[in-house]
Amino acid sequence: MASTRDIRRRIKSVKNTRQITKAMELVAASKMKKAQQAALAGRAYTQLMAKMLARLGPRIAEVKHPFLDQREIKTRGILLITTDKGLCGPLNANLFKHVVEVRGPAKFYSIGRKGSQFLARTKRDLVADFSVSDRLAFSEVKPVVDLMVKAYLDGQIDTIEVIYPRYKNTLVQEPTVRPVLPLTSLGEFIANAQREAGETTTTEDTRDMLFEPSAEDVLEALIPFYVNRHIYQLVVSARASEHSARMVAMKTAKDNATKLLGDLTLEFNKARQAAITAEILEIAAAQFATG
Repeated sequence: MASTRDIRRRIKSVKNTRQITKAMELVAASKMKKAQQAALAGRAYTQLMAKMLARLGPRIAEVKHPFLDQREIKTRGILLITTDKGLCGPLNANLFKHVVEVRGPAKFYSIGRKGSQFLARTKRDLVADFSVSDRLAFSEVKPVVDLMVKAYLDGQIDTIEVIYPRYKNTLVQEPTVRPVLPLTSLGEFIANAQREAGETTTTEDTRDMLFEPSAEDVLEALIPFYVNRHIYQLVVSARASEHSARMVAMKTAKDNATKLLGDLTLEFNKARQAAITAEILEIAAAQFATG
């Protein structure tokens, strides 16, 4: 049995660990709430954009846009969204499984230090890596999208895909591969926009509307703007997943520390009781010997 001094030292260490994990759990819970609010705040904007696209679609017989062109996929463009820090359970490891499954030529772009380190360690073609703050403004994500869109239009990559942890609820973050470009068709693009925005009604708006300079020009401007906004929403979802996973991981660590602390306290009491019993026996034996 370990000495009472060793057990007391372990108890102190576990108490410090429990205090740290509890603090990290509270911080992650606060950040998760802010990330959820950011995702909800952008939903109304996305819904309005989806409505505009739904009203534009029936008024355009044919639209030509580089994002709608179907071409042979020679090199995939993949944006990997991970965390900057660890202590968030298997969140990043599950994303890396999707990266390992990528076959054929691919160029990677990364948001998050953990993803950049993994891509560099596994010697994959990492074009650029970015970091975003907890504030997560749209202006922080736009340079990433602009760089990938430019590469797509220049023919350096033939797809834009996003690997990210999709936020479902506090306990579930689903690693997902989301294709963004190319868009298959205008009709499917509008339907996807409505689904992303939470639109369930598909009633056609029959009012007579005037678009300036024209419906085609408005649509051509909306498509790239929607792609920017769509990827931004994926980053927001990934950030909510990160804080949720970290909160759950820290709560589990705190609970395990509490359980271990109880076991160590019981062991300490047994060791102290054994020591006291041994001392009493020694005193009794000494008195018996002298008597």
